[in-house]
Amino acid sequence: MTAAPVHTAVACRSCGQSSLTVILSLGRTPLANSLLTTEQLNAPEPTYPLDLAFCSNCSLVQITETVPPEELFREYLYFSSFSDTMLRHARELTGELTASRKLGPDSLVIEVASNDGYLLQYYKQAGIGVLGIEPARNVAKVAREQRGIPTLEEFFGMELAEQLRAEGKRADVIHGHNVMAHVADLNGFVGGLATLLKPDGVAVIEAPYVKDMIDGCEFDTIYHEHLCYFSLTAVERLARQHGLMVQDVTHVPIHGGTLRYQLALVSNPTPPSERVHDLLAEEAAWGVDDLAFYRGFAARVEALGESLRDLLGGLKREGKHLAAYGAAAKGSTLLNFFGLGTETLDFVVDRSTYKQGRYMPGVHLPIYPPDRLVETMPDYVLLLTWNFAEEIMQQQAEYARRGGTFIVPVPEPKVVKA
Repeated sequence: MTAAPVHTAVACRSCGQSSLTVILSLGRTPLANSLLTTEQLNAPEPTYPLDLAFCSNCSLVQITETVPPEELFREYLYFSSFSDTMLRHARELTGELTASRKLGPDSLVIEVASNDGYLLQYYKQAGIGVLGIEPARNVAKVAREQRGIPTLEEFFGMELAEQLRAEGKRADVIHGHNVMAHVADLNGFVGGLATLLKPDGVAVIEAPYVKDMIDGCEFDTIYHEHLCYFSLTAVERLARQHGLMVQDVTHVPIHGGTLRYQLALVSNPTPPSERVHDLLAEEAAWGVDDLAFYRGFAARVEALGESLRDLLGGLKREGKHLAAYGAAAKGSTLLNFFGLGTETLDFVVDRSTYKQGRYMPGVHLPIYPPDRLVETMPDYVLLLTWNFAEEIMQQQAEYARRGGTFIVPVPEPKVVKA
């Protein structure tokens, strides 16, 4: 018997509809990136509801809880430059846009949530004007001091966009990678893009694709920083509210499946590409507006949890030692919802020196440098950052050569010999 849908009175972040339908509840969890110090281990950890919901009016999938951005983003422990994959992705994309948009010394490229300058550095090296906008003070400092990227320590929205425009700053290109999903004031963010673009400028926005999340059972991409999970249909409807159109769209494999949207002012003479028309039609065919498409997601997540716990529990009963790779937000969601802590895993490793020496929220697993794998040789390593599995297994070739084995948990648990 199918359970009746659960409705919430929370208003949609895009269209404002006052009733959303919950499609998955992950209970109460700690903030995924709130890695603990040793001194914090015995203190109470705040937790928040983590419920995923669907808007039948505009098709936007979103969580219902809004944690204040100041609490989430003023001090941040994710630095994009620690990922070789992210650097390669940024270098290739900036090269393509520099050529296609004919960018030069008189151009201005702005990145919203510019992190440590991992992307803007490539434009700067080409002699193109850049401006970063990054609310995390510790991360913005690295961008300025280590890469020479002028960076504002601000949250982006209409107020900042109007201020910059009044100062004469309008952008040829605005980048926003893995940020639009994090924004509480979604309409203010998109309105700000429209305000800050030159008449012929483009905003290049990347966000994980909701269909890939559902199809791939990628529930661990759900955490309190990720407020929204977009389809092209939802983005197109949101953009039109602010005088923007989706000019082009590209599916890219990064982060388990991402759509790259190219947004332009509706006055721009270049019409939407065939890719936009084709994907909108494809989404209508698979039911982007239909709650039925999203039903069953919760049951598949529960089944994944049972399979993973059975696999890891069986290995523990055989006397095997297990560790994990990746002190990332998605790892926190997986560990906490599936109840995997120190009784199952010995530790977590991560390349980021900013995370080493801390502990995973909720489950309190210690975080060490990756060298710990070869030093202690656990029998199996659970890849919490499975979206970078290929990169990680290449980096850990010595661990694999000595007999170590990896476990990829999503979309279903899989034991992998590198």
